[in-house]
Amino acid sequence: MTNIYNHILKSKISNQKLLAILLDPDKIVWNNFDYLISKINQSPATHVFIGGSQVKNNILDELILKIKQNCSLPIVLFPGNPSQISNKADAILFLSLISGRNSDYLIEHQVKAAPVLKQTNLEIISTGYILIESGGKTAVERVSKTKPIDRNNLDLVLATAQAGEMIGNKLIYLEAGSGAKQAVPSKMIRLVSKNIKIPLIVGGGIIDSQGIQKAYDSGADLVVIGTAFENDINFFNN
Repeated sequence: MTNIYNHILKSKISNQKLLAILLDPDKIVWNNFDYLISKINQSPATHVFIGGSQVKNNILDELILKIKQNCSLPIVLFPGNPSQISNKADAILFLSLISGRNSDYLIEHQVKAAPVLKQTNLEIISTGYILIESGGKTAVERVSKTKPIDRNNLDLVLATAQAGEMIGNKLIYLEAGSGAKQAVPSKMIRLVSKNIKIPLIVGGGIIDSQGIQKAYDSGADLVVIGTAFENDINFFNN
């Protein structure tokens, strides 16, 4: 699987909306794995993202290989730190937490990851990651020790997204955080989408299909579903 980013770009141009299911390796229940994959295959998902703020087990390679046995969707790493790299995946979102000012998540982890990534065949997709306040302290905030941007500070979010684009990021990711109480505001998605040229990913706090459609209608090119699918494997049947 190659040229995942080109596919995202072409989808944006043709207004074809994309959907990623985010799987956290720490939350995989192996006894239920076949059923999980069947539900992913039956869903409208176009990508599988794998990662978490803190991955404590060492099943990444095994997990990806098992998914590939029964699922043809591209698998994209969504790493919380350099330890979450696997050459078994197809691509990696090379994240920089541009909403925060913790140098570890702006450049330090990336420096540590670079030599590892050079030894892989992963498609590397630089991504400006922007954490948005969502009504509670999320795992991303705790782990990264950074504050999210106030959900009402639209100007700062826009300027941050535009700075990420100018720096050279290929994607901008507006993230409310895992298990967020509130999703990224529609007006924020709309503002950012209209004022950047690169594809926009939106995730966190989306709890139903209406929330997915709302993000699409506001300008998201790719929506990520994680906690809602973890909590209800029949999410897409509702």
